[in-house]
Amino acid sequence: MKPAYEHVEFGEDCSVRVYHRRLARIPFEWHHHPEYELTLTMNSHGKRYIGDAVNDYQAEDLVLVPPDLPHTWSSNRSIDPALPQVAIVIWFDGDWARRMADCCREYEPLRKLLRRAACGLAFDPPAGEWMRGRLAPLLSNVPRERLSAALDILCTLGEAPGHPLASPSAFNQTNAGPSGHEPERISRVLAMIDARFAEPLRIADLCAAANLSERTLTRYFVQHIGESVGRYIARVRMGHACRMLGDTSLPVSVIAARSGFANVANFNRQFKAAKQTTPADYRRQFRAAGSAGTDTDTAARLTERPPSLRRRNKGADAA
Repeated sequence: MKPAYEHVEFGEDCSVRVYHRRLARIPFEWHHHPEYELTLTMNSHGKRYIGDAVNDYQAEDLVLVPPDLPHTWSSNRSIDPALPQVAIVIWFDGDWARRMADCCREYEPLRKLLRRAACGLAFDPPAGEWMRGRLAPLLSNVPRERLSAALDILCTLGEAPGHPLASPSAFNQTNAGPSGHEPERISRVLAMIDARFAEPLRIADLCAAANLSERTLTRYFVQHIGESVGRYIARVRMGHACRMLGDTSLPVSVIAARSGFANVANFNRQFKAAKQTTPADYRRQFRAAGSAGTDTDTAARLTERPPSLRRRNKGADAA
């Protein structure tokens, strides 16, 4: 079975992505992505598939999956039927972790953790129980608190007992998509959007960056990102505008222009539709709450699956 490619969005304000998943049962979702994934599964019994390793799991199951190794969990029952099954996921980039170890000797255990996780790493039960006690700061709405908790968890796990899972040949199962090149091409388009979102973006320029036709780019975007090109660009622009409203005192007209909106009237209209409030009221509410360091969109992402896989299982997750 060919694994699906999952595009994981971190957002501009986060070095790690944390996902708090609660649902009636964990479905079989065979997929891969270029990030490391640490997953703590709770209140769930079932099968765990990591590359070519298939094992039973239960209680506080804690596993670190390396980049591009296909994986999924699939539950058959809850330990406590009255409660949802829970998966706490930390996605992080391997290069980021190595840079942290290079810059700060205190984070040297990160390097050891990545070496140990080359073929997937299942930690002994005490590690999962320990991590469960660290969930409060990890699920904080404040990005810095989440980052601090994640670093502490990852460094501690660098020395925690565990055993490897998949064989090296399991990586050969990974296909980036139907032709094997879609994620790389989509990444070029995403990089171009991130760099030039404030400019008028023509679909022809994006197609040239990916060396794809407009029809194919549109199809790949929906397949891998879970939404249209235009909708993704609008979200990037709106997110930038929200950050500027919270972090600066610039006039709304200037923020609109710097976020890629043609005029302030169009910006006000789209902002009201997306946020159910005006830019000026958003700024007042943001400051009144004293949350200049907290992005409400970031907090919401804690319970949101990346669109590229969430759309495949619509309705499976329960908030």
